[in-house]
Amino acid sequence: MRILAITNQKGGCGKTTIAINLAASLAREGRRVLLADLDPQGHCALGMAVPDEQIDLSILDCLLGSLRGNLVELSRITWQITPSLDLAPSRSDLATFEPTVAGLENADCLLADMLAGVAGMYGYIILDCPPHVGLLTQNALRAATDVIIPVDTGYFSLQGLTKQLDTITALYRGRQMAPRVRILPNQYDVRTKLAREILAEMRTRFGEQVMTTTINFNTKLKEGASFGQPITEYAPTSMGARDFRNLAREIIAQEAAAAADADVLLASANRLAADAERLLASSAPLIGGRPRETQPAAGHQEIQAKIDRVYGIRQTNQGVEVCLHYPGANRVELAGDFNNWDPSATPLQRTTGNGDFEALLRLAPGRYSYRLVVDGRWMHDKSNPQVETNEFGELNSVLNVS
Repeated sequence: MRILAITNQKGGCGKTTIAINLAASLAREGRRVLLADLDPQGHCALGMAVPDEQIDLSILDCLLGSLRGNLVELSRITWQITPSLDLAPSRSDLATFEPTVAGLENADCLLADMLAGVAGMYGYIILDCPPHVGLLTQNALRAATDVIIPVDTGYFSLQGLTKQLDTITALYRGRQMAPRVRILPNQYDVRTKLAREILAEMRTRFGEQVMTTTINFNTKLKEGASFGQPITEYAPTSMGARDFRNLAREIIAQEAAAAADADVLLASANRLAADAERLLASSAPLIGGRPRETQPAAGHQEIQAKIDRVYGIRQTNQGVEVCLHYPGANRVELAGDFNNWDPSATPLQRTTGNGDFEALLRLAPGRYSYRLVVDGRWMHDKSNPQVETNEFGELNSVLNVS
């Protein structure tokens, strides 16, 4: 189970819009999702057409149930929004949480303890945090496996981001476990030069912390919120729905990649153990005979060549070999100036059931820019360190063919 805290000290409906639409998009991708509102303003219920006057029990009752001697299960307060999406709403009385628990030992662990009881019920839990750093936000950060900070592509938002990252770092100083912090470019308008410059500066300054997906400025998002509907229901074919679909798939892909990395490490450990046993067996002399003959050990260049062959892009006598690993992906394509930026012209072939994709490009000598398109989501090639910023403030990968 992944717990994603959506936090932004700027606050407002923008943060809640991200939480609502991300939760709905993850549910649309087939995941079981809980959206928990930790903001006393209660905008999540408003944005999902849950009448405030009908909310008898809220997340406050779950958080304080044990302290009041009246334990309230999370299932008693949740509203089913879709078959795969539940909402744990808040009310204005959530503002009493902090003065009630202030001074209590482990007051920042109440949310984590509460969510532990539903660990097997949901694949994702989205936490809509309040706009200030208090005990509610500290509870969210303590429980979260991931923190997503939506940042508008404006100058003052970029300055505030640095302070917010410093605050999160300070909260986790001295602790063994800290969530993965990701930055989500929000309200991006590609038509403005300032937005493009800010996005480029954001990617330069914060690197891989910045998510590949950007949420573009789109009036349909605001309209959907006013009608109490996530964008997946209000305008499923809009650009806003596309952006959140890409965001959900990027988050799902991160989980698949992490699982794949763990499998790779385990497989590597098993191979090393097997190699060690064979080495010991071959070097031990036989009684009354000669030592067993062994194969010469692979050199550094041979090992590196095998690694390069599995992942990345490299030039060979036959052409440019592209070998990529995207577990969970159904389709991987290349779009670049060598094919008029048409991804359908250069699809990669799936070579294994573990998410390996390959292609052989016949390219004349020269310098080429390209991007990957993974299940419809455009991104740069992270296996290639050579990148440049394009006119939209995003990264293109660069390939030099000699």
